[in-house]
Amino acid sequence: MIKFFTKSAIIAAAMFTSVSGFAADSFKIDTDGAHAYIDFKISHLGYSWISGRFNTFEGDFSFSQDNPSDAQVSVTIDATSLDSNHAERDKHIRSADFLETDKFPSASFKSTGFNYTGDGKGVLTGDLTLKGVTKSIEIEVSHIGQGDDPWGNYRSGFLGETALTIADFGITQPYLPADMQVFLELGVEGIRQ
Repeated sequence: MIKFFTKSAIIAAAMFTSVSGFAADSFKIDTDGAHAYIDFKISHLGYSWISGRFNTFEGDFSFSQDNPSDAQVSVTIDATSLDSNHAERDKHIRSADFLETDKFPSASFKSTGFNYTGDGKGVLTGDLTLKGVTKSIEIEVSHIGQGDDPWGNYRSGFLGETALTIADFGITQPYLPADMQVFLELGVEGIRQ
């Protein structure tokens, strides 16, 4: 269940990149260099936290310096790459009880809008598809910085945070509260193409 939400988080992270107000450019999320991540945490019985990540995802984003609200983000996540650092728990989260990755091996996010509030911050909205269910979500985004790297590339990076109610994506169990949430943190660094 936790990993399933993380997937959503990964899609949301890609949306964060649209916060910036740069000239119209296209960026590829730098997963090859491991400069992006989708982390999650979820309560374990109300006593502690379980944390994890999605190890495999890809995506891109674009934005215009003159029109940040026109930014676009698209991300695809390999749901089977869910990793909570515990093999048996990961197997259970991938099962039909939670993410059902045999039937839904990937998740996706596509932005639908961006509300820039100033000072490099804003709220990214978009459609997250997880376990075959598509819902609109909001991600709070902060621009970390941008510029040239030592290898001749131009990079831009963002941080995003959101919370998802897992039942909204068809993840329910009798022992889980109906309003249980998973918290996602998305770190996105893109290379201009």
